[in-house]
This record gives sequence, C-alpha cells and structure tokens, in this order.
Amino acid sequence: MDITYRGTHFSGWQTQPNAITIQEEIEKGLQFLLKKKTPITGSGRTDAGVHAIQQVAHFDADSINTSQLAHKLNALLVKDIAINKITTAQTEAHARFSAASRKYHYRLHQTKDPFKEGESYYFTPELNIEEINRACEIIKNWQNFECFSKVHTEVNHFNCDIYEAKWVQVKSNHLFIIKANRFLRGMVRAITGTLIDVGRGKTTLAEFREILESNDRKRAGRAVPAKGLYLQEVNYPDEIYLD
Repeated sequence: MDITYRGTHFSGWQTQPNAITIQEEIEKGLQFLLKKKTPITGSGRTDAGVHAIQQVAHFDADSINTSQLAHKLNALLVKDIAINKITTAQTEAHARFSAASRKYHYRLHQTKDPFKEGESYYFTPELNIEEINRACEIIKNWQNFECFSKVHTEVNHFNCDIYEAKWVQVKSNHLFIIKANRFLRGMVRAITGTLIDVGRGKTTLAEFREILESNDRKRAGRAVPAKGLYLQEVNYPDEIYLD
C-alpha cells in the first residue's frame, strides 16, 4: 500500500490510545471494506505532525481487486490521507524489513508565507550553505549515529548507511535531503537542527565531528519542528512485487 498523508492533525503514524493516527484511520477503513479486522504494518513510524509523500504499509488479505480497494478506501478516508495504489507482493515481503532505502526531506523557509504554515519550518537567521554541505560530507562517511537518536530507543545498534545527504537552497526556501538504509528515532530532525547550528556558525566542522564521535544526544543540536519533515520515498527490490 503506497500512502501519502499530511501529518498536521495526527498524533503520528502508529496506533496509540486516545489519539488519532494514520495507521488507525486506514485500518478502520480496511475493516469496513473487508469485513474483518485487518492490521497494517508501516515501513516505519513518523512522529506527530510529520508528513509523508510516500509511506508504504503491508497487510494480509484474501483475493482482492487492488485498484477497486484503493478507490473505495480513498472515498472513506479523511482528506489528509490518500492511498496512491495497492499492489500485491510476495508472501514474505515486509514493509519495514524488506525496504532497501528510505529518503527524507526537511523543508525550511526564510520569508514569511501563510501558505507554508504547518508544512515547512519558518526560520529567519542566515545560513552558510557551503559549510552545511561540508558537514553533510562528514555524515555520508559516518556510520554510528547514536548522538542523533532519541534516548531509550530499543535497537540492536545505531549504525546507518547514508547514501545521500545534501542541503539545497532556492531563493528563500531550503531543502535538506537525506537517504539511508535505515533511520533511528528522531534522527533526521536532530541532524537537521545540528546542521542549522553549523550553518549559523555556532558549531564548527571540528565540533560537528566531535558530536558524532561522542555518541551523546545531549551534545547534538535541538530537534527541529516536525512540520518541516517529510518521508519522501521508500524503495524496495523489484522482485518482491507480483504485479
């Protein structure tokens, strides 16, 4: 299931008590249409307020017409969630564990714009883009990102393979692009906040490297607001698909 959503009015992806989440909304729609409880598993969790251009989830079902199901599900779902397509896959395919890579975008704008409210981070101080991209080069050659992970996260290790990391500016709009095989909880927002410190001259490249070496979240910059973060794409090996 290929999904797009605007996360502003949701408490994140994952179902939780006393909160409205994307996973819960989709599962309610599937239960109504398939006449039985149908849990879905996403490629990863997104926090409250985070958006997705492409989230991917899998579910098990009997023989279905995938295009009809997507159409009917869109008719039931709120306007902030869209099902782009539903595809059949190999039985062992898993939305989270079969993913080859994930890409995130972080959007930032420096000129006040009411139409970007809730969809981009309004941040006015000037940034040195060249210095930020020098720090991005360090990221691409690093592997342990414990310093950018939320504490008390249950993971076996903090290693990530970074395939792409760059900061792009078009007029007053900024875009941070990062792609990796996996991401830790809170990692992208923490990296973005630390890169902003580099761009403002508050953190030197030597200090940025020391933060990475420290494995200490307290040494890194603050997490930027969720509203600028987008899960941009999730990639899978072609052989997992049946159609």
